[in-house]
Amino acid sequence: MVRAGEIRVLDEEKQQLGVMSASDALSLARQKGLDLVEIAPAATPPVCRIMDYGKFLYELHKKDHDARKHQKTIQVKEIKFRPKISIHDYAFKLKHVQRFLEDGNKVKITIMLRGREKSRPEMGIAVLNRVTGDVQGQGKPDGGVRKQDWAVSALLVPTKPGGKDAKAKNPQGSEKEVPGHGEKENRPQEGQ
Repeated sequence: MVRAGEIRVLDEEKQQLGVMSASDALSLARQKGLDLVEIAPAATPPVCRIMDYGKFLYELHKKDHDARKHQKTIQVKEIKFRPKISIHDYAFKLKHVQRFLEDGNKVKITIMLRGREKSRPEMGIAVLNRVTGDVQGQGKPDGGVRKQDWAVSALLVPTKPGGKDAKAKNPQGSEKEVPGHGEKENRPQEGQ
């Protein structure tokens, strides 16, 4: 509801109609079958526009939805290690770290310390340095090493932006395409 006596009015094409009384502007809007919407109430005189308010709200909602659709949400994944981790377990968890970084997610590496390991956090830092060295091309540490009583942790961020949908990951015509696809081998057909 427009409460001011005198208002500046814009029509549906955003052309100025001038300063007029609120009742005149409201009757003009009703003649066109549209609404009178206050755009800038702080201006002197307040600025109002003649428009279809329902259509305006729909377009605003649609614009907001499209903006949210194109945003990439970056998640922080956490992988936990132990200072005395076996080679196979280390390789298995390292593959997960690399996959998360390729997908464009941040990865929190946590080395859990128990018992006497708490008095030797440098063992955890050694494992942490080993992990950051092994993912050198895909990720880099963000910030320093955080020490807690029971753990040592660091955050890894991907070095190149992207993710599952990134075109830079496998550009057209690259060598990483499906092997054997597109090239015919001279093999004799079975049954001939």
